Amino acid sequence: MTAQMKAPQTVIVKYNAGNVRSVLYALERLGVSATVTDDAATIGSADRVIFPGVGEASSAMAWLRERGLDRVIAGLRQPVLGICLGMQLMCERSDEGDTGCLGIFPARVRRFDAAAGLKIPQMGWNDIYDLRSPLFEGLAGREFVYFVHGYYVEAGPHTVATADYGGAYSAALRRDNFHAVQFHPERSGAVGHTILRNFIYGAD
Repeated sequence: MTAQMKAPQTVIVKYNAGNVRSVLYALERLGVSATVTDDAATIGSADRVIFPGVGEASSAMAWLRERGLDRVIAGLRQPVLGICLGMQLMCERSDEGDTGCLGIFPARVRRFDAAAGLKIPQMGWNDIYDLRSPLFEGLAGREFVYFVHGYYVEAGPHTVATADYGGAYSAALRRDNFHAVQFHPERSGAVGHTILRNFIYGAD
């Protein structure tokens, strides 16, 4: 990548969930000026779409459905990156409020088991491994990233990175043009910087 390379037009989906500001700041460190929007036409015409979020699944999905953004996101053909709640909402169903989600990934979102002695939410640094995605180009086979979540996505055919917390689960997913990570790349230092750079400039 050269300093002269023009950044693709990037949008961050605005919806009933937090964490947009920290993603914006992380993109600015890459020299990317992203637009935060809930406008369907703007989202549909962007080169890259980021679907982040910290919040609650059922209220977030209700907000998306009221505005027709559930259909917009599921129908996108350009590279899309879901982060944290964004990744969970891209799955079929979440145990959080028994919520039907976007159905992009044929996977279920489960709650961590407090009875197993786990502290919920999982908050802090954890390692990811078995990295198999263009998002992880230039990284080692095992890296540390930052998580904050009380629910997790079961491992399955679209898992492209794995983490452990009371058992293995999906740290990242990929299906066609849809990429998703459970952790927060915008809070994961140099590793997260690399992942976001790979998505902006290299993902397909």
